[in-house]
Amino acid sequence: MRTKFSFRQFIVPHIGRKLAFMLPAVFMMGFTLSILIIIGWGTDPASFMNLNIAAATGLSLGNTQVLVYSIMLIFTFIFGAQMIGFGTLANMIFIGYIADFFHWVWDNTGFTLFVEQSPLPAKIAIFAFTILVFVIVASIYINAQLGTAPYDALPTIISGAIPKIPFFIIRIIFDFSAIGIGLLAAKLGNEGVQGSIIGSVCMSVMLGPVISVVSRPLSKILNPEEHQE
Repeated sequence: MRTKFSFRQFIVPHIGRKLAFMLPAVFMMGFTLSILIIIGWGTDPASFMNLNIAAATGLSLGNTQVLVYSIMLIFTFIFGAQMIGFGTLANMIFIGYIADFFHWVWDNTGFTLFVEQSPLPAKIAIFAFTILVFVIVASIYINAQLGTAPYDALPTIISGAIPKIPFFIIRIIFDFSAIGIGLLAAKLGNEGVQGSIIGSVCMSVMLGPVISVVSRPLSKILNPEEHQE
């Protein structure tokens, strides 16, 4: 059953505490995404799609993410309005622009050149550490429970519509569809494929376990009422 949208759903228990975790997490997601972009070994499926659409259209990543996620937000508003919150808007609006800003910073401070010229072991270490940080802050963002990102809301909605198919299968299909859209955009554009699916695979594998590890202690801080005896 569809739930009607209400601005009251933005005001949740312990909202100040949750915002204090969610907003820095969103900032760090954009920050680490900018490093993954200059390394060029891949990002999460959503960013892979948006990066290739941005390259094909000539738009910035921030503008592309707002446009693509706005379309997704329409479907979320219609079929899963209860999932919309401050976190939904923060993910949609800020991550791409933060990544654009720091990508510009890296290009103008020599960090991009440093990464490109680093020996393979150093580059692997930077890549692995950046992915780890990205996954940790993404799990903090999710556990803040201030709304679902538009990209993450759609597979949840689809899963609710066809409950006989396990959610993880729907999520895998959805992620690969995003990668396919990114590859199609790259083929239609002139810039070639932006990144690879290596980072996407790594994040897909890491995100679930890291969320499980982070969620228990973080839930006690953000949702203390759930742990009261």
